[in-house]
Amino acid sequence: MIYRVLADLVTAVHAGFVVFVVVGAFLVLWRRWVAWLHVPAALYGVAIEFFGWTCPLTPLEQRFRRLAGQAGYAGGFIDHYLRELIYLPAPVWNSLRFWLGGLALAVNIAIYLWVWKTLRRRREAGD
Repeated sequence: MIYRVLADLVTAVHAGFVVFVVVGAFLVLWRRWVAWLHVPAALYGVAIEFFGWTCPLTPLEQRFRRLAGQAGYAGGFIDHYLRELIYLPAPVWNSLRFWLGGLALAVNIAIYLWVWKTLRRRREAGD
């Protein structure tokens, strides 16, 4: 039972990391120091997609699942959970990984430009 809970916890942390990578730049408006956490996380997340690396959380989750008597899965976290949702054939999915990384990068650049402009306006207004 404990291994299943640990596997589910790792899955939740992994999903949270993915969300943080994609839209965590918005938190910089709340606390600027978040950028020191977000920028490396976003770069790492984008690199994982571009280069097809495996996030260390994936094998950890799979190990806990096997110890809990559940089946692991092949491939990475996003492969497994998103492919389950959209059922794309492997060649299409492999090219989609590149686009997902590019989308995450583009979204973050756009958010950081918006954050930078917003903070600059606040500073100019004397806030």
